[in-house]
Amino acid sequence: MSDKKTTHTPKDSHYANLRRAHRDQTQSKAGAPLPARMPARPGKPGPADRVRLYGLHTVEAALANPARRIHQIHATRNALNRLELDEGNPPFPLEIVEPRFLDTELGSEAVHQGVMIETDPLAPGRLSDLKEADLVLVLDQVTDPHNVGAILRSAVAFGAGAVVTTSRHSPQESGVLAKAASGALELIPYIQITNLAEALTELADRGFQTIGLDSDTGEVLETSFSGPRIALVLGSEGKGLRQKTRETVSLLARLEVPGAIRSLNVSNAAAVALYAARRFIV
Repeated sequence: MSDKKTTHTPKDSHYANLRRAHRDQTQSKAGAPLPARMPARPGKPGPADRVRLYGLHTVEAALANPARRIHQIHATRNALNRLELDEGNPPFPLEIVEPRFLDTELGSEAVHQGVMIETDPLAPGRLSDLKEADLVLVLDQVTDPHNVGAILRSAVAFGAGAVVTTSRHSPQESGVLAKAASGALELIPYIQITNLAEALTELADRGFQTIGLDSDTGEVLETSFSGPRIALVLGSEGKGLRQKTRETVSLLARLEVPGAIRSLNVSNAAAVALYAARRFIV
């Protein structure tokens, strides 16, 4: 057999033990007791900051991103076929697994679709990277990774140049965030800054009109736009914009909603606001 087909490249003996346990479980003789779950890995494999991303769209986008440093792929053969990856010549070290392995590693609630990668986080973005961007989103302590992932997806859909958030009180790159973003994490800078007020001032200096969304203000968003560059600022899921943020933005505006409910989930509000801003800029 040629070396080309030796696709499993475990980094330590623990990986070998996991595969051996998986093989023994599937090939156990009739009547032999089987463990209810495979043994869990004691801690993360590799550096403490390594992340696990999962799901077909998420992994496909990560594999296509040259900025990604991927260390390992764990996939079922069905997932490999759907990703159109060659088992005999994978782009990164590959381990063929059964779905139960991923259920154990990621938890039963993770919709992994048969594939997981171990990767370094993406390099942090900077406001100076915006350059020609005409539309950005700024998040004031939005903490739910599902919401932030959905916001990243909407930001890509409407051609935003970046999503800016605070380094504290906001989710770091993770499998949950990346899965909710459905590949968008690879397509738009996720910029985390230390001081939001200073970042808003810098955006204003760069020619952005900074607009804070507030359901209680009188000005309607669609009539508030001016200038060629817009930064939409959204507050946290419960408290909304902090007072300092409200004082720093160029103006406050609201989404015009005629129904009995006056406010939207932050990810839905972001999508509506992005649509309105993009129509104005174009």
